[in-house]
Amino acid sequence: MAFSKPLALILLTFLSLFASKIQAQAPAPAPSGPVNLTAILEKAGQYTTLIRLLKESQQLTQIESQLNSTTQGFTLFAPTDNAFQNLKSGAINDLTDDQKVKLILYHVTPKYYSLSDLQTVSNPVRTQASEKEGSWGLNFKGQGNQVNVTTGVVTTSINNDLRQQFPLAIYQVDKVLLPLELFGAKSPSSAPSPKSSETTPSDETPSSGKKGGAPSPAASQKDNGVAGRNVGLGLVLGLGFICMGALS
Repeated sequence: MAFSKPLALILLTFLSLFASKIQAQAPAPAPSGPVNLTAILEKAGQYTTLIRLLKESQQLTQIESQLNSTTQGFTLFAPTDNAFQNLKSGAINDLTDDQKVKLILYHVTPKYYSLSDLQTVSNPVRTQASEKEGSWGLNFKGQGNQVNVTTGVVTTSINNDLRQQFPLAIYQVDKVLLPLELFGAKSPSSAPSPKSSETTPSDETPSSGKKGGAPSPAASQKDNGVAGRNVGLGLVLGLGFICMGALS
């Protein structure tokens, strides 16, 4: 069947537009292979301490395994090596193993957040760290194109995104996010009670009746009773002498 030249051009144009539409509707290719968190941090550099803590706490394996099955994704706030070096001496080493795990989990949220999400997110944002009372939270505030994160102990800005692709977002922070639950001011009730001083004779309780203490109520009552009996006896003797003098 022969087509005229104008009709052939129309058919070719139609087929070209139809093919372009089908290609545009095709789904984007899925990321190849599982997410390698270690490789991302190593490629970025300056995250040696964070990688070590992730491995020691066994959270690296835990996060990577959950990334393969999560429907919500994860967000990691990655402190640099300088951030750890700027901490007070012993800030990390003085923590128990359980507290170190919670510190690492405090830098992870169980949901994927883009930078634009963090500018308008409802605070506090739940992290992976928790206790019986509930999850520990982070607070975010957008200022122009910048996002600040605060813990109640420290505040820092999110300076760089190492990865911003579902299911994992990784953002650089220049301070370690210290949770209020671990690094906040200790309440007076948690402070040890002052050591009791030795009791001196002058500090003995009033009931002891020893030197330096006020007489006890029981002792006072006893003394008053004795004094009353002495007065009564004196009156009887006096009356007796008067009577004997009158008879003589």
